[in-house]
Amino acid sequence: MKKSIVLYIFLVLNFTAFAQNNDIWVSFWNKDTTLIGFKDKNCIVKIEPKFTTGFTTARKFENIIAASEEKDGKWESYYLTKTGRIVGRDSLYSFDNGPDCENEGLIRFTDRKTDKMGMFNGEGKIVIPAEYSNLTKAKNEMFIGLKDAKKEMDGEHFFWKGGKEFLIDTNNKILIENFAYNDDLNFYSLEKSKEPSKNPIRENFLGVDGQYYSFVNFDKEFKYWLQNTLLSDLSKTNLEKHSFDKISYWKEPNGWINSSKTKFINQNYIYLKSKLQELKNPKTDYFVSTDGLNQFIFESSEYEIYFNNCNESKDWIYPVKNIVINPKNKTDHGQDHLEFLRTKNGYKLISVSARKDNLK
Repeated sequence: MKKSIVLYIFLVLNFTAFAQNNDIWVSFWNKDTTLIGFKDKNCIVKIEPKFTTGFTTARKFENIIAASEEKDGKWESYYLTKTGRIVGRDSLYSFDNGPDCENEGLIRFTDRKTDKMGMFNGEGKIVIPAEYSNLTKAKNEMFIGLKDAKKEMDGEHFFWKGGKEFLIDTNNKILIENFAYNDDLNFYSLEKSKEPSKNPIRENFLGVDGQYYSFVNFDKEFKYWLQNTLLSDLSKTNLEKHSFDKISYWKEPNGWINSSKTKFINQNYIYLKSKLQELKNPKTDYFVSTDGLNQFIFESSEYEIYFNNCNESKDWIYPVKNIVINPKNKTDHGQDHLEFLRTKNGYKLISVSARKDNLK
């Protein structure tokens, strides 16, 4: 009986520890908003505010974060796990003036001695050794790794020259050789087969195992959807079906305004229909660009799933496709923009800005 009670207590404690470890902490400011710390879901302080915001960009603490703090007049940067383990001192991988953010439990680091890159897991263990000139975030347990490239400077910026790119899994096993970087591929759409996929929106690559790896190309997917789903039926009902619950639009002098999709489409249907009809004309001067969701405009809770723990747009799975329409008269200025967010339920109209201030 005593053994059973001991075992039961052990299991309860073990489960509690596991649950606590999987509790995502959220950041909070100190009184003068100069430092951040982290609280758990019950608002219990787990880390008092001590991190500087410049290199501590995480707003949620899931497994591992990049952190920076001032000690004795000196700046210290490192990676911190939920258990309090510090690893990778002064090895933060930085891109576009910001450190990396955990994705799929992995975070990139740079070995300052060799200038090579690798990855830590959520326990602070090196799972991808620092043997790459450059590598992408982990996406569907894969990443693109560049080896043996040379870093060259172009003024204040650097770029990589030469080397070889591979598609690699998170066990550091090469899947595809000569895999050129392409941010239009949806890595979560991976299919493997003995023969190349004939799906027109997919791209095929021959793997080292002799099988074909195919991925949906976001650009091909969107253009196929645009022609066959949206432009084929420009009724109010279809436009509303393929719109986000809220649509943001630019209106002078107020700037960005949020409106329910029903209200916006009812008030601006003539404009939307005419602009979309223009896309059917081969003489229309327009193009489609790709971006991420703007975190400064789309701040409320319904957009939360489209951003990572550092409030960066997850454009590697939820890109924004921006249709940019140039005016018919070349002497006119400005452009019309129709933005569509890729969601779990397909592409949705989410933002509109008109060349002329004719939105209601």
